[in-house]
Formats: sequence, structure tokens, C-alpha cells
Amino acid sequence: MIRQTTAIKTVGLTKYFGRNSAVRNLTMEIPAGQVTALVGHNGAGKTTFIRMLLGLAEPTRGRCAILGEDSQTLSPQTRSRIGYLAEGHFLWNWMRAKDVARFQRETFPKWDQKLFDSMLSFFGVSPDAKIGQISRGQRAGVSLGMTMATDPEILILDDPSMGLDPVARRALVEGLLAFARREGRTVLISTHLLDDVERLADRIALLSNGNLLVDAPLVDFQQRVQGWKIDSTIVAPPAIPGLIDSRTFDGQTNLVVADPDEETIASIERIGHNARSEQLTLEDAVLAYLRPASMVGSISASLEAAQ
Repeated sequence: MIRQTTAIKTVGLTKYFGRNSAVRNLTMEIPAGQVTALVGHNGAGKTTFIRMLLGLAEPTRGRCAILGEDSQTLSPQTRSRIGYLAEGHFLWNWMRAKDVARFQRETFPKWDQKLFDSMLSFFGVSPDAKIGQISRGQRAGVSLGMTMATDPEILILDDPSMGLDPVARRALVEGLLAFARREGRTVLISTHLLDDVERLADRIALLSNGNLLVDAPLVDFQQRVQGWKIDSTIVAPPAIPGLIDSRTFDGQTNLVVADPDEETIASIERIGHNARSEQLTLEDAVLAYLRPASMVGSISASLEAAQ
């Protein structure tokens, strides 16, 4: 069998609900054997995108493929190679953990009972425990175990850390890291938690209002986005090539630019007021892209004006 170099591919993928677009003209390729983080605000189109990938929603136009097969006509054989962990970790409350395994292994031919048992042990879940009587973090562990034990080539997770406490989140991330280390495994994870992205991801894809803003290796993204601080409040900065975001706080202006060149730097330095570059965190860089254009000025100035 020829090993695939592209796990997921979309071309012009678009989805409308009535007159509202959830995903707009999305074209991207997700490499096999890497962890890709899908990041965006609520309503950005992440879940709709994932549902179209899995053939659970039909595109308005465009197409998407997973493991080289069109998502709308996935064969049972290809579906058995895909693991999907849905938002909320839905499980039947009346089932016991061992019943979940029995239910799942009847559908997937490559079921790994030893791996499932080890995941239960890792999350502190007894095989005889009823799903309705365990913690949310333990439910997440059972869900992850039943998904990983199918030995998928691609693991797709929709906001798996939602509602988990820090201990459960850490356990979930460690489980995902263990899976990602397996040869040839691909992970696509939708998440709001940027510290999880830093620990897990090789690549980052940013969605905003259904549009793909960034699709790049995580290291490249962090290197190509730069911050500048100016010791003055500038509500409307002059035209600056590559400017992504500008905000004021405590009498200072913070600028974020992408792929700065000599013209970019010269434009910023002409502003004066001790303009200087600064290292951005991943959170700073991501939020600069996702911050709505309507959020101008600063919260402190707004509060002062309201007094």
C-alpha cells in the first residue's frame, strides 16, 4: 500500500445555512503524520468543517477528501481508519465502561482491548464503573480510549478539553501525545486552548467567520508574526504594510504585523515615541488575527469614559 503524504484535502469548501455562510471557500492540505490544530472563536466554522470532512454534512459547494477518498462517499473501510472524538464526549450513561468497549469493538476490526484497558487505568476508571457516575474528566478518558483503541490512522477531535479541569486536561493531552508518536498517525484537533496547541501541534490553521486566515507550520507562524510597542496612544495608526492588529492599553499602542520587511519597520519607526519590537507569545499572535475589527481602543479608556 502506498503511504499517503496528504491526510486531508479541501478545495473551495463552502457551507451555507440559509443566507449565512459557516465555511467560505476553504482550500487547504493537512499533511499525514502531523498534528494540526484548528483554532478559532465560537462560530468560526470549525465544527461545520469537521462535519463535512466526516461526511456528516454536505458542502454547499467545493469538495473535501480524507485519506484520498471523497468525504461524501467514504467507504466503510476508510471510515474504520478514522477516529472521531466529538465535542462533549457523548456516551450512554447507563453503560458501564466495559460495555462501551464491547459496543465499539463490534464495529471496528482493529480493536485494541489492551490499549483501551490501559486508558481506563490511566484515567482511574474501573471497567465496571457506570458512565453516568464518573467525572467529566474520566468520561473524556473513556471517550479517548474508545477512539484510540480502534487504531485509527487519523484522529479528529472537536474541542476535546471543553469543561475539563487542569488535571484531566493534562491527562488528555498526554494521551494524545502518546497517540501522535505512533508512526504515520495524523491528528486534527479543534481547540480554544492555546497552551494545548503549543504542546501538541506541528501546524496551526486559524479560522475566523468561516475564512481560513492562516495555515502554516507552528514554528513558521510564530517566527513570521512580530509585535511592536509604542509609548503613546495611537487610535488610528498610519498605513503599515502587514499590519494585523492595533490596540491601546495603559497609554501604549501595541502593533502586530505579519512578515515585516524594511518598509514595515521604517513605517513603524517613523511613528516615533520609542517604537520597539517585542517577542510575541503564541496567544498574542493568534488573538491578533482573531480579534474583531470592531474592538478598537482599549477597555481601560472605555471604563474611564463611563465614569
